[in-house]
Amino acid sequence: MKGSILAINSGSSSVKFASFDVASGIQPQRILHGEVDGIGSAPRLLAWEHEGAALEERLLDVKPDTSGATGPASDHEAALDAILAWLDQHPSQGQPLAAAHRVVHGGEQFTEPTVVTPEVLTQLGRLDRLAPLHQPHNLAAIRAIAALQPGLPQIACFDTAFHAGQAWVMRAYALPQRLSRAGVKRYGFHGLSYEYIASILPAHLGPVADGKVVVAHLGNGASLCALLERRSVATSMGFTALDGLMMGTRCGHLDPGVVLYLMAEHGMTVSEVETMLYQQSGLLGVSGISSDMRTLEASPLPDARAAIDLYVCCITRELGALAATLGGIDALVFTGGIGEHSATIRQRVCREAEWLGVELDETANLRGQLRISSATSRASAWAIPTNEEWMLVKHAEALLGTRAIA
Repeated sequence: MKGSILAINSGSSSVKFASFDVASGIQPQRILHGEVDGIGSAPRLLAWEHEGAALEERLLDVKPDTSGATGPASDHEAALDAILAWLDQHPSQGQPLAAAHRVVHGGEQFTEPTVVTPEVLTQLGRLDRLAPLHQPHNLAAIRAIAALQPGLPQIACFDTAFHAGQAWVMRAYALPQRLSRAGVKRYGFHGLSYEYIASILPAHLGPVADGKVVVAHLGNGASLCALLERRSVATSMGFTALDGLMMGTRCGHLDPGVVLYLMAEHGMTVSEVETMLYQQSGLLGVSGISSDMRTLEASPLPDARAAIDLYVCCITRELGALAATLGGIDALVFTGGIGEHSATIRQRVCREAEWLGVELDETANLRGQLRISSATSRASAWAIPTNEEWMLVKHAEALLGTRAIA
């Protein structure tokens, strides 16, 4: 029987999972991956082998809990129950020895992977308002496993942790010190993605890996991170995952006076403003069509073009700011769903970055090669897939120790 660590990334309507063999080699090897999608409506379990062959696809019979209520906790518990039961029925695919979770916000206290206890869970729950699209659902998965398999060790890995070593001036807001001391500061996100990219940069960039590198994590959530010696020195996101770049449904950078205006002049409540900024803005809000870049790129409508134009503009502006922080760039790395798969977005961003020494190789970009800049480009450009799951497992493995997981 294989001993495995289960990597969990829980969202509002899906729970993605991957099982990694941690007993048979030096590096964790993914055995399978899958998800329960359609949570809250018609959930179904899907699972695939590492190489992509389908292992399972079926609808789940999810019933309300004994009180007759459904919600994030009960829905996610049903999803995790289905996942754990399926793994138990397929022991050759690996029996979980621990579960490692992506948790978006660790606040000031949690700056490294942490074994979850009831006290830790309570503390993390206090950060729900700082990442309302993510944190409650991340924690719902942890609570679900704790209820279903209370003896299974669980590890929380934080998207904010990778940025915790930034200089004070990169994290501070120009607010009264009492607020800074209370934790109102820039935290940054997508840290697990950036940490993975930083770990593999030497294999692709050689000595340049320790130079001035900007990584663009572009997906439904999006941010940029400036690396020096493969450490985060600045990033586009701030106190919450709402700041920085324009995203799928999030507005990104916004004059705070707009919020005051909406509340004072339009009578919007805090809840209404929060819903608009998190769920009705970004690509969806500007285009009025979709938050999916693939849909917008295929659309002939002017508003779709406008949304893409603004998206590229936001990236270009933030890239310039991070380049100024670094004093230039040696490399630009694209990752995330859009960064890895949209040749058009990469092309447009690289063209805007020619002043930084980026010279795009059009053919390499269209073919989706790793290096997408020309051989003579002063600053190289890359499209490198990220692997947050692998980082979760590596952190869990290190935290628990080989004796605990062998």
